[in-house]
Amino acid sequence: MNYRSIIAALGVVLIIIGSSMILPLLWSLYYGDYDWSAFLLSSIVTMITGLIAYKATGMKGEFRTKEAFAVVSLSWIIASAFGAAPYLLTGTFASFADAFFETMSGFTTTGASVLTDIEILPHGILFWRSLTHWLGGMGIIVLFVAVLSSLGVCGLQMFRAESPGPVAEKIKPRISATAKILWYTYVGLTIAETLILWLLGMPLFDALCHTFGTLATGGFSTKNASIGYYTSPMIHWVIIVFMFLSGANFTLHYLALKGRDIKTFWRNGEFRLYTTITLLFISILAGVLIISTNQSFETSLRQAAFQVISIMTTTGYATADFELWPYLGKVLLLMLMFVGGCSGSTGGSIKVGRILILLKQARIELQRALHPRAILNAKVNNKPISSEMVMNVQQFFFIYIAITGASVVIMSALGLDLISAFTSVAATIGNIGPGLGKVGPTQNYSFIPDVGKYYLSFLMLLGRLELYTVLVLFVPSFWKK
Repeated sequence: MNYRSIIAALGVVLIIIGSSMILPLLWSLYYGDYDWSAFLLSSIVTMITGLIAYKATGMKGEFRTKEAFAVVSLSWIIASAFGAAPYLLTGTFASFADAFFETMSGFTTTGASVLTDIEILPHGILFWRSLTHWLGGMGIIVLFVAVLSSLGVCGLQMFRAESPGPVAEKIKPRISATAKILWYTYVGLTIAETLILWLLGMPLFDALCHTFGTLATGGFSTKNASIGYYTSPMIHWVIIVFMFLSGANFTLHYLALKGRDIKTFWRNGEFRLYTTITLLFISILAGVLIISTNQSFETSLRQAAFQVISIMTTTGYATADFELWPYLGKVLLLMLMFVGGCSGSTGGSIKVGRILILLKQARIELQRALHPRAILNAKVNNKPISSEMVMNVQQFFFIYIAITGASVVIMSALGLDLISAFTSVAATIGNIGPGLGKVGPTQNYSFIPDVGKYYLSFLMLLGRLELYTVLVLFVPSFWKK
């Protein structure tokens, strides 16, 4: 294990985090808020710590898969620890557990919060919450690889360790070029949504913060009522569209723009299933709302579309208190918590790509039962699925469900009722944010004991880094030379 290179890489991550704190500092100065000094101190301490770590060790020696796993996992922990500083220095939180939970929720794009009144916070803190989403959305490590292309092979290893989904796709032969293209696409969509929301009447500050939460599928809002604060249907529909785009593979966005061919999306099997599931659940939920409420057809359709896409893409925004919806509506949303976005998106949970592989393999097994001697192979996008890939997906699914089950027991032992325990686990390991019961869309996680907050923070990290990247750190042989 090359510990020197690991420390140096973590130093670079801290430099990026410290530099990012300058942005909320500028917003604080612009609005004349009191929190600018907290960001100045946090930025200086974080950057100096990062520089010392990088200069004292240096990026020396071989950087292999082990080092990549360690850097990716530890980056989120280190970023969350230092990113919690502004919350503590401004008095937003009195305890480190709350500040760490909020920051980890931001960087992992979960959107679960322990804040009880968001609107009383200064602009710098509000912007920092949303910025942690945006940085974590495409991945601090992908940014790291894009900036430090000189790292060579370690860039590929870290890109694969951090990239969500069954397969980390390369657009260009050089992995650094792929990382840069993904970030350019991410930034382009960010600019587009911000401008549209601003033109529709949302204040520029709020438009930028909500865009960060949308593109990163995070869910932090500047308002207590989330997107429900805004009564404009057009604002809701714009966010619906961008949430849906954020749940798709970002590689497809680039390829569609480059080839100027929107059919690029539909030629992708995972995107077709993603769209099919979305439309199916919107149709059912809209029907439920039309029958059970006095709302207009457009309002029911808009609320159904917003909440289905918000939960499925693991964004977590809300325009209505779905805790008050009929049981069928809540069951539909609960099912979507275990679907997630596409591979290569900023979404969390199990991912549509894995579900597609499981469905394809299930179909093959049924055909094999009818025709034992037939030679059958499951395919995705006209490419055979290897038995190794099928096994990997099956193992991931089993571990995901097993951890979820065990975690529900743990949260129940901490005093949560069954619904709150189950959905708090599903919402954190799936990087969704709001659940049902005491952690519903109008509630928060502040009532959970500190040990529970740390455990849910761990689940957020597990979900964001696709389980294995974190779990391998607990294998004793991993740390041996």
